[in-house]
Amino acid sequence: MGGKNNEFRKPAKRVSFSLRLTRVTGLKWLLLFVPLGYIMILLFFSMFDFLKLSVFNDDGFTLEYLSRIFTTPVYLKVLWATVKITFLVTLFSLLLAYPVAYMLVRTESRLWKKIILAAVIIPFWISLLVRTFAWTILLQKNGPINKLLMEIGLQSEPLSLLYNTTGVIIGMIHILLPYMVLSLYSVMDGIDQELLQAAEGMGAHPSKAFMQIFLPLSLPGVLAGSLLVFVMGLGYYVTPALLGGAKTPMIAMLIESNINTTLNWHLAAALALVLFLATLLLLLVTLLLMRNNPMLKKLD
Repeated sequence: MGGKNNEFRKPAKRVSFSLRLTRVTGLKWLLLFVPLGYIMILLFFSMFDFLKLSVFNDDGFTLEYLSRIFTTPVYLKVLWATVKITFLVTLFSLLLAYPVAYMLVRTESRLWKKIILAAVIIPFWISLLVRTFAWTILLQKNGPINKLLMEIGLQSEPLSLLYNTTGVIIGMIHILLPYMVLSLYSVMDGIDQELLQAAEGMGAHPSKAFMQIFLPLSLPGVLAGSLLVFVMGLGYYVTPALLGGAKTPMIAMLIESNINTTLNWHLAAALALVLFLATLLLLLVTLLLMRNNPMLKKLD
């Protein structure tokens, strides 16, 4: 019996030893700097070499390419279209994902939780290109969606759902929705459900308890999911190119065109720099919101 007890104690000793290692002075910083250095070498150094083309040419430092972006109506139109489409995708993704994440948290059936989570995660197993091509079939004028709408009498003629803003928004929502659901669920799952039960036990209507307790506590998830979807949507290329075409250009398509078609790498780098700075500005605004709002400080 004594030997068996000693065997059971060994894993605990190993765990405590590993915990002591993480407390060694300098080791925790090493665990931070190793992946940070990896990211710096593979991402930021290569990105810096490309972005410097936006302000340097054969003659030296110049702001010609950046000024061209903000003085040319075509580029301003593309920038506005990118922000507008990404904002709409983020908004609709939030409206669709919030009930799903809420249902995941509130349901008591493990089977239903597994089914819902599987439905959310399974799209990650399918290529983004395959999913986008599938939408080109579904959104055609003679596709299943238009046929269904006409058969049930909602439409007398096919809707134009492809090669426009509508198609781009639908396709991007389908691809980015899981990120929003998982971001919301990770925060909602940590909310104590007994708070709602206590409020309802004290006479509060379920809707009032939700609005005054659950919704404010879920705001960190709303902010995290919205930020993730918006930042990812700003740089999307494949889905807008296939579902929107030339009629709905976004900034990533403009960058690709300047690199591969017009071979104007300096202008492409300037567009990429504008996109990068816009993302940093968005992150800065988010950090300020988190610091000024006590409900969001748990994200900081």
